[in-house]
Amino acid sequence: MRERESQYLGKLKEEIVAKMKQSYPGIDSDISEWKGQDIVNFQEDLLEKVSEHISEKWFYTHMKSGNSSLPRVDVLNFLSRYAGYIDWNDFKFRNKDHFPGLDEEVKSKGLKQWHKISGLLLLLILAIVLVKTLGNKSYNFSFADAYTKRRIRDTLTEIIILNENESPLYMNIEPYGDFQLKTKMKTVKFIVKAPYYKPDTIIRILDKIDVSEKIYLYPNDFALMISYFSSTNVKDWKRRRSNLDRMISDSAYIYQIFDKGQAGMELYNKDEFIDKLTMPVNSLKDIEIVETVYSGNKISVLRFRQKSEE
Repeated sequence: MRERESQYLGKLKEEIVAKMKQSYPGIDSDISEWKGQDIVNFQEDLLEKVSEHISEKWFYTHMKSGNSSLPRVDVLNFLSRYAGYIDWNDFKFRNKDHFPGLDEEVKSKGLKQWHKISGLLLLLILAIVLVKTLGNKSYNFSFADAYTKRRIRDTLTEIIILNENESPLYMNIEPYGDFQLKTKMKTVKFIVKAPYYKPDTIIRILDKIDVSEKIYLYPNDFALMISYFSSTNVKDWKRRRSNLDRMISDSAYIYQIFDKGQAGMELYNKDEFIDKLTMPVNSLKDIEIVETVYSGNKISVLRFRQKSEE
């Protein structure tokens, strides 16, 4: 079974490479040779196409090395979606003809084994279901603006669950959606991120809180101001340039992420970005902030996309 799953993973890697070549034709055909900017480009393409993220450490562990352990099924599901399938099971079903001999062998061995242990397996499944049902408890977290008290509607709100001794687990929250957690753990730690709000790390002792809680996030004032500048007519451009100059670090990295159908991204330095945002001839209109990173009280990394272009 492990051998078959490993072969399916190898096939999935090939299809991931083919998908990446649509946006980056020059990328190496062997995924194990990807490094540096190749991995960054893959992370960005994955985020754009299926709104999911993997860390560089995860990539080296599961995509570059000969690690025999299979990734978690939720990761395999969104990697399969990236390659054009519904999920991991759909990918395996539609590619089973690539390994016919292996499938027949596994099916034969599995059938014999099933007849031997079917009774025990049934009891084991019932026991597991009973333990999970009795052990897990559901918690609900909603998110609102700390000043207006209104629910945050941003579709890019992201939850990063930080479990001890595990890599971070990334989850997106849909519009008006809550973060629903089912667990038997005593504590939970997660980071909540939204483009126009400051990220916050939440730690809760679960048996001391209600099953439903509202969490307040504070607005990211600089991100809101930049978005506002892009959507209004420039009247006092000198003052606006001065404001932007104070907000953004001199060594900032500013990335424009393109919509679907446009490959890659564009990198601006501080002066280029301010020129684009304040000069009518070269202006960026109606931009959407995706992420801001601060060094001290200035923006050091800014990622944005343009909602519509003239």
